[in-house]
Amino acid sequence: MRLFVHVAEARGLAWRPSRAASSSGVYAKIKAGKHKSRTRAITGTRDPVWNEEFAFWMGEDEEEEEGTVELKVSVFREGGGDGGGGGGAELLGRVRVYVEEEAEAKPPAWFSLQPRRHRGAKSKTKDCGEILLAVSLHGRNCNHNGIRSCPHSSFCSGAGDPQPKLPPVVLTNIPLSTESDNTTNIEHGQIEAHSSAATEGDKSRTSFLGSSQNYDSLELSDTISGIESAEDAKSLDGGTFEDAMEIMQTRDQIDIPEDLQGGILLQQTYMIEPKHLNSLLYKPNSQFRRDLARRQGNLDYEEKPWKWRCQDDPCLSRFVCYTKAATKLVKKAVEATEEQVYLKADGKKFAVLNRVCTPSVPYGNCFQVLLLYKITPGPDFSSGETSSCLTISWDINFHQSTVMKGLIEATARRGLEESYESFAELLSQHIKPLSSKEHLLAPLQLDHRSNWKLFMQHLCNLTVCSTILMALYVFCHILLSEPQKIQGLEFDGFDLPDTFGELIVAGILVLRVQHVATMISHFIQARVQRGSDHGIEAHGDGWLLTVALVEGSRLPSAAAAPGFPDPYVVFSCNGRSRTSSVQLQTSDPQWNDILEFDAMQEPPSVLDVQVFSFDGTFDRELCLGHAEINFLRHTPEELADMWISLEGRLARSSRSKLHLRIFVGSTGGDETIREYLQKMEKEVGKKMSFRSPDKNNSTFQKIFALPPEEFLIHEFSCCLKRKLPLHGRVYLSARVLGFYANFFGYKTKFCFLWEDVEDMHVVSPSLTTVGSPALIVTLRSGRGLDARRGAKTLDEEGRLKFQFQSFASFNKASRTIMALWGSKSRAGEQHAKVEEDQVVQLFFFLLLRLLLLVLPLLQVGEPPAVFPASNCDVWIGVEWLRSTKLQKRITRNVCEKLAKRSKEMLEPTGEGSIGFLLRGIVLVLGFSKLRVNEAFSLRIDYRLA
Repeated sequence: MRLFVHVAEARGLAWRPSRAASSSGVYAKIKAGKHKSRTRAITGTRDPVWNEEFAFWMGEDEEEEEGTVELKVSVFREGGGDGGGGGGAELLGRVRVYVEEEAEAKPPAWFSLQPRRHRGAKSKTKDCGEILLAVSLHGRNCNHNGIRSCPHSSFCSGAGDPQPKLPPVVLTNIPLSTESDNTTNIEHGQIEAHSSAATEGDKSRTSFLGSSQNYDSLELSDTISGIESAEDAKSLDGGTFEDAMEIMQTRDQIDIPEDLQGGILLQQTYMIEPKHLNSLLYKPNSQFRRDLARRQGNLDYEEKPWKWRCQDDPCLSRFVCYTKAATKLVKKAVEATEEQVYLKADGKKFAVLNRVCTPSVPYGNCFQVLLLYKITPGPDFSSGETSSCLTISWDINFHQSTVMKGLIEATARRGLEESYESFAELLSQHIKPLSSKEHLLAPLQLDHRSNWKLFMQHLCNLTVCSTILMALYVFCHILLSEPQKIQGLEFDGFDLPDTFGELIVAGILVLRVQHVATMISHFIQARVQRGSDHGIEAHGDGWLLTVALVEGSRLPSAAAAPGFPDPYVVFSCNGRSRTSSVQLQTSDPQWNDILEFDAMQEPPSVLDVQVFSFDGTFDRELCLGHAEINFLRHTPEELADMWISLEGRLARSSRSKLHLRIFVGSTGGDETIREYLQKMEKEVGKKMSFRSPDKNNSTFQKIFALPPEEFLIHEFSCCLKRKLPLHGRVYLSARVLGFYANFFGYKTKFCFLWEDVEDMHVVSPSLTTVGSPALIVTLRSGRGLDARRGAKTLDEEGRLKFQFQSFASFNKASRTIMALWGSKSRAGEQHAKVEEDQVVQLFFFLLLRLLLLVLPLLQVGEPPAVFPASNCDVWIGVEWLRSTKLQKRITRNVCEKLAKRSKEMLEPTGEGSIGFLLRGIVLVLGFSKLRVNEAFSLRIDYRLA
């Protein structure tokens, strides 16, 4: 016997008023014989609407009389506190219905809920509300044409009672079995054509799940006994798994369900087509499933054949049986039965619901574990490859209340997480997983526009089109016109406008052509001469930094350059710079540029972002805004997709933002960290061991809220000198120095970057240092302000000073601290030296280029025996576009080197041609401005006399 129950809604429910009553959920429990189930909980209403359907298999021993089944429906409120129904729920009312076997389903009816009757209590009439139910009981040999526990028509029109009109009931496609006489085994051979047997009014479902947007109630009957019987679902002869998938594609498909509420066990993108990934996971006798069972220690693994569970709306289902090996959570081997049902299979998207029953575990008869596998198309790549996204979510379905519910959920979660870690590892060995970086950057690679498309977009406007039409019109007029007689001041070859109209038209045409030529020239300068670092791949081994510049929002226009800006962005990190492309005449640019930094030996800490407006090759480039991104203050998930606000007068007034995607990682993983520690060992003179994610490392990351990739190098116990000395611990990593102290519950913690340190020196022992040496750390002006509470003093220049003393081993601690800071400062000095050398080389290249252009024009006659006196004055100036840490040093060294080299180059040697070539001539070449890098430019004034 099969019992169909549809729980539609309830009305007029009553409970005691309380503070939590408005937020409590109301749900209904259904009990039929030995079977139990429940609906989802609806909050915030006394008239809940569930619209959920259930199907139960009733045995002969569960019948009250022949052809009659007792059905009990109870309504509970969560958190009621009277213990009704277990789990702290309050019983609001219940109803008992005796259902007789019917050939056709009856329309839904309202049933009055009855209160609980306590022994010895006086009978009082109490209105507990009503519940709308539709029930039907069918035997195995009845006609199934009318088997619908809740026809839509019965809800839309009431025969007698003024019932409210309910929304249409949506049935999910998760059948347990159907009675189809035409089913055949599809594991071998060909599938028989049975689509002609499907008719619109011939649908029969034996298992229903209440469908909600959040998939709150994936409710199934609590037993699977009898499902595999030959009478319920006969195996089909013939057919392959691929043919079955093709048949499902031809049928109506439900929407892809949402993830289950228990959480996500696995969400990964793989380089494989969705249908191939589906075959790998669910094809009969899949080698992957065999390897997974062997890897997890499962015994007696057996796959039942796939079977059709519906006739006209086919759903595939199969059972998998195995013996799960003992684990830390469950000390003995347990038998498990897993039912796999296809919810959706349209060739591109697949959804499979797995229902796992483990009755031999403690409280195994009280719950079932639900697993939802979703396969969806991933991003496409410019190379033409396709990818698939696999998402596995879970939930647990309790058939009855138990006080061990929390423990069961926690244990199931831990066991599933461990199981699917090995699942992900094995799957990555069969197919290539796609990292989150590649997954997010793939759409940008496809959307990046070429120079030709940008050129057409820049010139496809009204100005250019009207100019071209006007020029063609004038050209056609010239071809069609006859030559006129020479008149006025004209002569042969020199034609003048004859009327003011011709003069005005000619002037307008010249101005329009000049404007178009300026636009083309500006585009060439911006896209060709300026260039871009997009598409340049990173080289080397070490720490890699990839920045994806997606778009900008509300970028300002400079007052000196009216109109829309021509923005481009410069990124700087660890002395290296990358430049984006120039977007012309827009305040909301779309870049889609991917910029990769070459591998760095030092882990990156800060990314400097500068936004400029391009106005030409030698014109002043206006800074529209700037920002600084500290990698230690953001998680990898936040860096992968973030909007940053720009600083600066113009940017703040416009509330400008940039959309970035940043990825930081190392090519060698732990090996890169070990190489860094080996380098530090040589400088410190002491061996440093690599700390894998142990307790100390995790504590260090938790205290200072650091990302998982930040590794602890060493920690020392010391005293922080303030008005009141504070004893704590100093934590050292490759990028930060942190201090933490807990003085009777009063916690003090701060950290700052090594790049923020300007000076570090040792103070000799004295009375103020309690007879021990001390280490003074001075930060740069305006840096490390969040660590201000731990500073000893703040000098007039705005620099914070920290004093650490009372180390257990001062020599060891000071060497380690100064070595870590020295590695960062030396990297900055090397970068400054490279910049200085570039300035000198570019200066002399420009000077020689100008001399080679001018000197051939000035050469006259033979050189005399005696050269007259000649002077060459050169003025050199460094103009800084933004402040840097080594600004003063670079300026001083550049000017000194250029003055010395210029004097050596232009000093008279007694013979040569410079004096003769400049004889009696005074030349003023003006000035030339050369952009050295994104931080400063070089201005050179010449006067040759």
